[in-house]
Amino acid sequence: MLKVAIIGATGYTGEELYRLLKKHPKIQITLVTSEKQAGKPYGEDGLTLRSLQETNVAQSAELVFCCLPHHQAMRAVANWVQHGLKVIDLSADFRLSSPESYESWYGKHTCPQLLKKAVYGLPELYRKKISKAQLVANPGCYPTSAILGLAPLLDKKLINLKPIVIDAKSGISGAGREKVEGELANKIKDSMFPYHVGRRHRHTPEIEQELSLLADKSIQVTFTPQVIPIHRGMLSAIHVVPKKKMADQQLVKLYQDFYEGEPFVEILPAGILPEIRQVAMTNKCVIGVSGDSAPTLSIFSAIDNLTKGASGQAVQNMNLMCGFEETLGLS
Repeated sequence: MLKVAIIGATGYTGEELYRLLKKHPKIQITLVTSEKQAGKPYGEDGLTLRSLQETNVAQSAELVFCCLPHHQAMRAVANWVQHGLKVIDLSADFRLSSPESYESWYGKHTCPQLLKKAVYGLPELYRKKISKAQLVANPGCYPTSAILGLAPLLDKKLINLKPIVIDAKSGISGAGREKVEGELANKIKDSMFPYHVGRRHRHTPEIEQELSLLADKSIQVTFTPQVIPIHRGMLSAIHVVPKKKMADQQLVKLYQDFYEGEPFVEILPAGILPEIRQVAMTNKCVIGVSGDSAPTLSIFSAIDNLTKGASGQAVQNMNLMCGFEETLGLS
């Protein structure tokens, strides 16, 4: 059995990891941490939350899921990597390959030498690299939805690179427990609203980095995140201009061919578009396309922001890193 630790186990992503990992037949959760709730019981397996500051993680685990906030994560991750542990980091600290890009959005990076070592953890694009990695940077939820939605079109060079409009709506859990249990739950009641628009959302450089790699050219997107009054789930509506008109059936075939054999990507038939309820509590990304509305082409990509957008994808990455069946614990 693989011994794993969940660092920051009381946030939404930590709890989702526990929900998935407790059913995984190949692992044993040996450590869960929380600074605010250290000493309290956790889950159903007799676990007790411990303080990370007072714990030698390397003695307790072989693989670490790090659910710490940005900046806190990088310091801890560097230590674990040095001690030979496999690490999946769910913060943004290792997602951007350029230290300068990271610092312009998040602040100073204290261990930029690890950015080249980290593998971006989107299995549909980087499966081979992930399987050999010691450090995986788990993608953000908005980038996962957007990149999977756009990858086939960019890979085949079928769209103009301007404009690319990503209109993405997320459940409130994407804001984190502290904000949800603060004012957000009341603010969102019977409402919805955009936030961090106009290239101010921190997922923007992550989306643009990966789309630029797919297109072999620098890409800038118009990204508008919005919060909707549900707890979990995400739907991205992506609008682009095709180089030539494509019927829905052609688009569906293109997407089916690109994602053939992918266990967690489902392409809907022509004329059918995804709903958030289709992906709730699953590691799936469900995609629908519409090309009949020339001159634009629209892609609709739905995920559960806590599962495929965070913890489920982290488990998928763990399976690849450790040589397990990729779908194990995620059915």
